Amino acid sequence: MICEDAYQYQQLHGKKDHMMTMMMMDLSTSPPSSPISPSSPSSPSYNNNEEDRLEVVNLSGMALQSLPNPSLNLANICKLDLSNNHIKKIPESLTARLLNLIALDIHSNQIKALPNSIGCLSKLKILNVSGNFLVSLPQTIQNCRSLEELNANFNELIRLPDNIGLELTNLRKLCVNSNKLISLPKSITYLTSLRVLDARLNCLMVLPEDLENLINLEILNVSQNFQYLSALPSSIGLLLNLLELDISYNKITVLPESIGCMRRLRKLSAEGNPLVSPPIEVVEQSLQAVREYLSQKMNGKLVNTAAKKKTWGFRKLVKYGTFNGRSRAWTREEREGLIMPEYRPIDILTSTKFPVMCSPRRLFSPRTYFSR
Repeated sequence: MICEDAYQYQQLHGKKDHMMTMMMMDLSTSPPSSPISPSSPSSPSYNNNEEDRLEVVNLSGMALQSLPNPSLNLANICKLDLSNNHIKKIPESLTARLLNLIALDIHSNQIKALPNSIGCLSKLKILNVSGNFLVSLPQTIQNCRSLEELNANFNELIRLPDNIGLELTNLRKLCVNSNKLISLPKSITYLTSLRVLDARLNCLMVLPEDLENLINLEILNVSQNFQYLSALPSSIGLLLNLLELDISYNKITVLPESIGCMRRLRKLSAEGNPLVSPPIEVVEQSLQAVREYLSQKMNGKLVNTAAKKKTWGFRKLVKYGTFNGRSRAWTREEREGLIMPEYRPIDILTSTKFPVMCSPRRLFSPRTYFSR
């Protein structure tokens, strides 16, 4: 294969420029390895037309800083790997001519912006631009209507195209973790084919409403937005096909009651949040305990099972002068705060074992009788 021949040449001579020329040479000039009869079983289905042959070009880890003008017919490339180099810019003319490109991998470079001509890649299915310095994605990316997987992790994205969800109806996986996103565009709820949404390690303050439109979503990760994300939309509980939900290490205090309806949910990660409802002790028990708590809360049947606080071993205190703790009429002096009402514990007053346990002299003594 052309890629293997070029790599071997580089190992022998160490000339990257010449290697690039060999990699990008015109396929129509390469002689066939052996004559093939059109009628033979091994004859290609495209009638021996080598210019119609699709090629995989791998230039990963070549320490390239730029791409020279290729002599190869770029329309013959179906997969192009330029990852792990020092490339700072992708030429507009390059992407405009990759008409049959299905997978483009340019991760771990120094690219600050993608060319607008990326919208010409109508057959592109996999795009990996992670590990660069991208601040935004071009609006023309919505023209890549065949796109199924977009990986833009570890960049400096502060926003996504507003209409990204209106045209990319085939997108199945969207990974934008480790960026600077404040919010996700509302159009993202139109990605009905989406199965994985990874938006952790950002600065998300809110999530879009109408999340229930993501009918095929199976994995949602919005963890580690730390002090920014403080609430979840109630529509998150309507993601009936969701299998994994990770909201850990945010500032969420209340989980939507609708989460109790997510019967297909198999994994819920909520640690690192100041949860009040459900209490953190319920979350630590199991996912089923969380479901039951939220379901009971939704139906108004929630029973407070929180443990009562201990008060130095004393039982219920009742009004002095009564045995069953019922209230009595107060005098005018007591109502006006002139006389401090006296309280005694009923258990101790009726006990013969501790006659001096509540002696005022003992209670207010500087000695610590309860230090043990």
